[in-house]
Parts: sequence; structure tokens; C-alpha cells
Amino acid sequence: PWFWLRDDTRKNEEILDHLRKENAYTEEKTKHLTKFQKKLYDEHISHLKETDERPPYPYGQYYYYTKTVKGLSYKMHCRKTALSLEELATAAEETILDENKIAEGHKQCVIKGVKPSPDHTFLAYSVDFKGDETYTVKLLNLQNGEYCKDVVEGVAGGIQWGKDNNTFFYLSQDKAKRPYKLWKHIVGTEQKDDICYYTEDDEVFWFGLGKSKDGRYLFPGSGSSETSEIRFIDLHAEETKLVVIQPREFGLRYDVEHREGMLFIWTNMNDAINNRLMVTSIDKPGKEHWKEIIPYDSTRKIDEVEVFKNFIVIQGRQDGLTQIWTMGLNEDSTVNPQSFKKIQFKEEMYECAISTNKVYDTNFIRTYYSSLTTPDQWEDYNFNDGTFKLVKQKECLNFDSSLYVCKRLFAKANDGTQIPMSMVHRKTTKVDGGNTPTMLYAYGSYGICIDPCFHRMILPYLDRGMVYVIAHIRGGGEMGRYWYEEQGKYLNKRNTFSDFINCAEHLVESKVTNPDKLSIEGRSAGGLLMGAVLNMRPDLFKIAVAGVPFVDCVNTMCDPSIPLTTGEWEEWGNPNESKY
Repeated sequence: PWFWLRDDTRKNEEILDHLRKENAYTEEKTKHLTKFQKKLYDEHISHLKETDERPPYPYGQYYYYTKTVKGLSYKMHCRKTALSLEELATAAEETILDENKIAEGHKQCVIKGVKPSPDHTFLAYSVDFKGDETYTVKLLNLQNGEYCKDVVEGVAGGIQWGKDNNTFFYLSQDKAKRPYKLWKHIVGTEQKDDICYYTEDDEVFWFGLGKSKDGRYLFPGSGSSETSEIRFIDLHAEETKLVVIQPREFGLRYDVEHREGMLFIWTNMNDAINNRLMVTSIDKPGKEHWKEIIPYDSTRKIDEVEVFKNFIVIQGRQDGLTQIWTMGLNEDSTVNPQSFKKIQFKEEMYECAISTNKVYDTNFIRTYYSSLTTPDQWEDYNFNDGTFKLVKQKECLNFDSSLYVCKRLFAKANDGTQIPMSMVHRKTTKVDGGNTPTMLYAYGSYGICIDPCFHRMILPYLDRGMVYVIAHIRGGGEMGRYWYEEQGKYLNKRNTFSDFINCAEHLVESKVTNPDKLSIEGRSAGGLLMGAVLNMRPDLFKIAVAGVPFVDCVNTMCDPSIPLTTGEWEEWGNPNESKY
């Protein structure tokens, strides 16, 4: 009965008037909260250091970083010429892009893909002034501060530079906003003269574009939820030629990086649901030539591999948490398995990640770390001696981490599976009386993980004596790919909903809270979760916050004209197939 509300033009006055009335109704029903809203807003701002900067990272002869300034809505992109972090304090700052100036006169401004050219004399960026996630690429000459005449429109995000300043590559979208065409643009020419090198005709696949750390190869790739197919372009070759690494086979997924003529490949080949790490010569890229570097471990999930001159770094998951491993390399890209080790972090629950690393020949790895009680911090990890050097500790104003405590809980699912939860609260909050106000948050789709990292926005909850809990339910990837692929999608999707209910029941049974004091939240696909659990157990929850909720799964999956639908058939199932 709500289909009349669809208006792809966003101009139907009947619908716009209906939405205005909805907003007016909401304002009327919540006007008694106006003063409290202002109080909460002020509390949020009190924790935010508005004038701040991201940790500078080395790239070429510069250190690049972004910064925010109090009173300005957008980032500023800056760089300094320096040989070390110690020299940065006295080095002159160069603002290479001020998003605030670009946004002037526009109600909407999203900037992506800010990339200096290989010799750092030009800057490319993509901007969207409409909010439709279709971008226009612009080029800035950093030597004189003037724009080049090149303007490339209809781009699906950012660009990748070629070998030098003379070319860049980009993707365009089809009518359903699916990136599907690969283009090459020669700087100084018009967009109508650009060359299309590839078209992905299968509407289930999206097209992406990566680049090796050494800058030698581009990696254009097609991917769906189940399958991937990656090509490479040798930027040093005279002819732009796409070479397939491994032709697509349904269910085979892989990703790649390059080092000294060798491809490092992490893949689910041969039933490695959490990925195994392989290597092959770039002259023999097919899977029949892939050789395993380290024995496959089903408890260790490999998500990303960063390749340096003398070692590799693996980012993944184990024991329900993000992890980072390192391993030394020989000149011929062979490895010493005995050098494989996990980087150790200090807390029981945390989120860690490989941060921005642009330098190929280095002994240092820039890492990111935070926990539910530790604000974001960036450190340089020394591969040679295993020591950390703090680069940046993000400051959360008016916050004392010693006042809070976090811990891991487990709820028993209907089938006996143990579902982990991450809980945080003030140390003074009573959590065993069965009457504590509690917020239970979850997502549970696409294998996406909601990790126990620092959440500045929940501090007003915690400071009022609330408990905040993240349920790491199946459908997410917290416990590995099987947590999603085998137990939380397609015909097993119901586990996502029942796991969340089991987590809520555990909080009640262990006397943390009761149904009258239990609020729940999910966004997007997590909004689908909210709709499901409210229908299944309306007695268990007092408040539900559904952010941009995806609550009409069947109708949406039946309509391939809606952006995203066809690619989602490998997530929810295609209703044109009877079993789904």
C-alpha cells in the first residue's frame, strides 16, 4: 500500500507534502524534548576536539594529513616537506585542498579520492554536489594552485593515476548506480576522447579499481558476494593491456598485491572459507600456479595483505577480534614460516588495523588501535624489534578512561552456539540488579563486523548510568567468514534475528536489565534486524531505533530497477528462484 510513495524524480508534490506532514508530526510529538536535545548536543560537542588533525603519513618527499578547524564543516588536506616526524613541528604547512571552499554555495558536498599524482605536482579529487553518489573528477596544479581544464563527469568515486601525471583511470556507473565501465583519461584531452577498456555486463558484479603499493600495476576487478575476477595492467608497458589473473568461477574469491614480479594472493580456494595466502609469478597468474605460503588455519581469517620490501603484513581476525600478523620475506619472495608472528596488543577487547602505509622500503608499519575505553591511537610498529612508537593519540575532551570498564559476555543461541557480546559502562553503574537501562546494538549482515572500538557518541549514555552492549551476531563476520557465509545468510538468515533475541534474553536472565529498560538499535540492514525482532518478540524491548532501515526486503529484491538490488541477490537470495 505504500508503493505510491516511490518517486525517483524526488519532485512529486503530493509525496513531498506527505513528507512535510510526517516531519511536522514528528516535531510536534517531540517538542517536549527540545531542551534535552540541546543538552545532549552540548555534551557531544564537549567531548569533541574540533580543531584537530589526522596523523601525518610519509609519501614521497612529503608528509600528508587532513585537519579540521572549529567553525568549519569540512576537512582541509595538507602536506609538509620533512624527512622525519620530528621535523614536522617546524616545517611549513601547505594546504593542497580546502573542502570548505569547494562546498561554498552548495547544500551538499561530498569529496572522495583525493590523490596526488606520482610526482606530487598534481592533485585529483572527486566531488558530488547532488548527493546521488555520482562524482565529477577535477585536477589541480599544485605548483601554481590553478585548475586544469580536465573535468571528467559521471564517475563512480575516485581515480587511479597511471605511471605518471599524463593519465588516470576511472569507473562509470550504469542506470542502477553499479560501477561497470573502466576508462582511461589522458590529461589535457576532453572526456569524449576517453578510451573504455572494459565493460562488466553481468549485473550481479560490481567493478572496482586498485593499485599496487609499488605503483607498477593497476588491478581492475569484478566482484560479487560470491565470486571475484581480477585483471592487471602493467603501467610500465607501452600498451595498456588487461590480463586476467584467474577467470571467474562461481564461489572462488581472491584479492592480490604485487612485489618484485610476484603476485601475493589471498583466496578461499580449496575450501579455505577464511582465506589462505598464496604466491605466484606475474607471468603465470592462474590458480594452477598458486603456491601456499603458510599452512591454512581455519581459525585465522585473512582480510588484507600489505606488501613491503622486506616483509608482509596480514590484517584479519581470530578469536572474535581484529588481528595483525607479520612475516619476513627473502629477495625471491619466499618466506620463512618461523618469522610469522602476531602483533600483541594490551587490552582484552579492541579493534586494530593496518593504517596508511605509502612507503615500500621501510621497517615501520603504521597501525591503528582503539577499544571501548581507549580513544583512537596510531603507532608505528618496528618490524625489526617489535616495538611501538606512538604517532598520535586522538584526544577525547572531558573523558577519563579509568572511570569505565568493558568486558566480553556470551549468550547461548537456540542451537547452542555461543554468541559474543561486548559490554561497556561506568565502573559505578550497577549491572546485577536487573533494572539498569541498557542499549543493545547490532548489525549482522554482509559479513560486516561491529568491533569493540571507541564510540564517543555513547558517552552520554554511559555517564547517565546506562549499559551499552554490542551483539556480535551471525550474519556479521566477527567470528570469521563462516559466521556469515554458512550460518548467517540465505536460508540461514533467521539465525541473525534469533541470535539477537538470545543476546537480549541473556542480559535479562543475568540481571543486567529487564524488558522495560532495554532499548535496541540497528541501521540499514540492521534496521531489517530491528523489524524482524520486534515482530518476533515485541514483549522483549521497550524502545527500538531503526536508522535508515531496510525493512521491505521481499519487495526490494523483486525490483531489479532499484539501485543495489541485483548485487544483493547473493546476500538475501533471489526471489525469482523458488527456494528463496
